[in-house]
Amino acid sequence: MEQSFGKLIRKARKDKGFSQRELAKLLEVDFTYLSKLENDRADYPPKEDVIRSLARNLDLDEEELIVLAGRLPQRYEDFLKENYKVMPALLRRMRENPDFAQKVFQQVASEGE
Repeated sequence: MEQSFGKLIRKARKDKGFSQRELAKLLEVDFTYLSKLENDRADYPPKEDVIRSLARNLDLDEEELIVLAGRLPQRYEDFLKENYKVMPALLRRMRENPDFAQKVFQQVASEGE
């Protein structure tokens, strides 16, 4: 089963013992918005600062949560913009050649962060 942003934050919130209202107050968002996020029904992904706050309050990895929400961390977005001429070719090569993509992913996983 594929993990969704909403399912992950709902489970983490419950594991931490927060109600939606309690967590929403910590995040400084309305609890109805948090409910939409948890149910994957928000009209757009939350802003990066909200995602980072969610991650900190729920002990989740900030950057993984940002990606799961459908965003790119700002620093990576900046990197992509700096390398805008070669990024389409790299992404196209990874999509067209799954073996190449798998080697890249395995290399990154073996090196850790």
